[in-house]
Amino acid sequence: MNDDELRGVFDRMASAYDSKVARMAPINNGLYFLLESVLAELPQEARILCVGVGTGTELIHLAGVFPGWRFTAVEPSGAMLDVCRTRVGEVDLSSRCHFHEGYLESLPLEEMYDAATCFLVSQFILDAQARSDFFRQIANRLLPGGILANSDLSADVESEDYDALLAVWQRVMATSTVSAEGLDRMKSGYAKDVAILPSAALASIIESGGFDRPVQFFQAGLIHGWFAKRATATHAQHVGRTDPNHPARTGDP
Repeated sequence: MNDDELRGVFDRMASAYDSKVARMAPINNGLYFLLESVLAELPQEARILCVGVGTGTELIHLAGVFPGWRFTAVEPSGAMLDVCRTRVGEVDLSSRCHFHEGYLESLPLEEMYDAATCFLVSQFILDAQARSDFFRQIANRLLPGGILANSDLSADVESEDYDALLAVWQRVMATSTVSAEGLDRMKSGYAKDVAILPSAALASIIESGGFDRPVQFFQAGLIHGWFAKRATATHAQHVGRTDPNHPARTGDP
């Protein structure tokens, strides 16, 4: 899918997105629980960039744990961002948030951040170089030593174990009875629209985008999570490199 198609998918899903992914709450809660410790040494008044914020779940979680932090929420789907604004307002966090509708490259380079979150976003960038450039855009917006927390679907799709793992993942995701036909549809859809890579390959792409060697801190099913510090200025340079295929949004497993 191109950017417009992908944005349209999430526009249509926005109103029901949180209920649709409710089954994933135990996985997300585990990720966010560990994320607290990954980011625990940030300043009390840290500035956090949430790339592909979706409906704002990780932003709201972090804002509740770290009351001095401020957030910039980046999301190309206007409908998803509207839901995020509403949810943030309901828990009285609007004064600590700036909302940017669009892709990351359209966010003005006026502020540097202590950390960035990017959950289930880069998997929609099918080209490896474009994916690396996407991470470089994030690195270029982080202060020296700033931390990226990233998660994506990850697996070795060529492995003999992939079909068995995917069948388990189908059961995790399913809201109805699983079937062989459903598994085939999931496998075909992932092959067409999602760049599922082995963990080491994805870590290498993150590193090539201007970060120190990523550390994998989370795995649940196909979802893997890494954290990495922005590399030195000589490594993370070329501010403003963009690519029209850079989605900056949240994903649906």
